[in-house]
Amino acid sequence: MPTRSYAIIEAPSTLGLAGGGVEGLADRLLSLGLADRIGARRTSRLPLPRKDPAPDPATGTLNAKAIVQWSPLLADAVEAVLDKAEFPLILGGDCTILLGSMLGLRRRGRYGLLFIDGNADFFQPEAEPNGEGASMDLAFATGYGPAPLIDIQGRGPLVRPGDAVAFGYRDHADQAEYGSQPMPPELEVYDLPALHEMGVEPAARAAIAHLARDELDGFFIHVDADVLDDAVMPAVDFRVPGGLSWDELAAVLRIALASDKACGIEITIYNPDLDQDGRAGRGLADMLASVLREPAPA
Repeated sequence: MPTRSYAIIEAPSTLGLAGGGVEGLADRLLSLGLADRIGARRTSRLPLPRKDPAPDPATGTLNAKAIVQWSPLLADAVEAVLDKAEFPLILGGDCTILLGSMLGLRRRGRYGLLFIDGNADFFQPEAEPNGEGASMDLAFATGYGPAPLIDIQGRGPLVRPGDAVAFGYRDHADQAEYGSQPMPPELEVYDLPALHEMGVEPAARAAIAHLARDELDGFFIHVDADVLDDAVMPAVDFRVPGGLSWDELAAVLRIALASDKACGIEITIYNPDLDQDGRAGRGLADMLASVLREPAPA
């Protein structure tokens, strides 16, 4: 059976965070042999954008103008990979790289989004205590937020709410404490309690059935490392107890990648600076290599 032709894009943006560290994600995973283990071609490394410590006064969001300017660079890189009939593997970076990834796909048609994340990322600027876009990226991508961030290059929303699935989030207490806006009813939701009730694999199959509908040209996969259980992935900036096991996340990704509608994947938020013994990074690299080197759908 054929294997996918992967092309790695390094997208070390931390524009969505007040701090840093996640810009080292790509370097760490590549140093662990990820590219060679899946036979991937390394393509572009996007420039590390400059940051402003104060939120943008017009949007209440850190580095809003820089996000709007940087996202098209990632979109260009994604399109260049797709033009070669390759499968983009984007190594972040924080979760705001989602806007560049989805912009690249939005230019080409109507695409869905499998948003695998320990947080719903649906805050609005007035409720996000630090103005961090990495807590708002799903909202921005689906058209909820300040105009400059939800309509990049006049393409907003980058994904229709009804074409997105939020999978695995568990930040309910944080949402309640700070008053995050609710997700729209048409956005499919499988939070961690739902996964425990349904079973991870049945939930993943239901999510992919929704995203593989005929009216969609394909779907993109966003993976935030904090969807993993805090016991095995402590190297993230916002820690919440619980989460998926390595095997559970691998099962979700295998089900998603078994669909011929899957068209790209990004990995975000793993912070090597918080991984003192390296175990979290090795686990992430091993899990990704195992899943990504499996045969592509016929």
